[in-house]
Amino acid sequence: MSQPTQPHYGASYPAPPAPPAQPRNGLGTAALVLGIIGTVVALIPLLFWLGAILGVIALILGAVGMGRAKRGDATNRGVAIAGTVLGVVALIVGVVMGVLTVIAVDKTVDEINKELSSTAPKGTTGGDKGKGAAGDAGTADGGTDGAAVPEVLAGGETIIYDDDLQITVSAAKAFTPSDVAAGHTAGNKAYKVTVVVENGGKAKFDTDTVLLEGRAGKDGVTAEQVFDEGLDGVTGTLAPGKKATGTYAFSVPADAKTLTVEVTPGFDHEATQWELKF
Repeated sequence: MSQPTQPHYGASYPAPPAPPAQPRNGLGTAALVLGIIGTVVALIPLLFWLGAILGVIALILGAVGMGRAKRGDATNRGVAIAGTVLGVVALIVGVVMGVLTVIAVDKTVDEINKELSSTAPKGTTGGDKGKGAAGDAGTADGGTDGAAVPEVLAGGETIIYDDDLQITVSAAKAFTPSDVAAGHTAGNKAYKVTVVVENGGKAKFDTDTVLLEGRAGKDGVTAEQVFDEGLDGVTGTLAPGKKATGTYAFSVPADAKTLTVEVTPGFDHEATQWELKF
């Protein structure tokens, strides 16, 4: 009789196959996400720099992701390519927005500086041959021509600003305030002046910004402006090539021999003084 076959203990069996490696798609996906975010952020003027940085990172990650896909380590080659392209787009948009932002800032700064800077006088005409109260001489035709503009002008002289705005203050004339006048102190004398504003520039000028102040005598006491019938200051908008004339009066101490009238044409023009003798 045959003997039953006994099982052989300790026999080896083949090992199960190793599970397939998971595709390494993380970098391609990250490149796509960063490319999208970078492109959007780069369109924001103050965050263009962050968008450009995200674009560079997306570009690098996308390139590495495409390399993995080429070697077979990743399966999202299309996603990696899209992330790379969006990274380039984000970088370009960031650079363009940066340039535009710099240009806009420079333009804004120039406009602010222009608004804050004062338009300086460039010459004078008329009066006593261009001589101010301080004796500064002008040209033979009664004005300055490249010479230093006098600190103080005389009655009848015209100041010319860089924007060709011209202001003329006449000599002072005695004025008798009415019973309804405001601003005149009893015992004082009143004098009136005529102010002519001529717009020689190319833009409209708002004469409502013209401000007059007065000081009287050697001590420079404040000369209060008189408001009365027949005293109409310059008002309204002045077109290029047009003039506006206004009459003003000031109340000065009876013993004062001079009236200094300071005219400030506007916020962007320097003030100019006329010293008027009685």
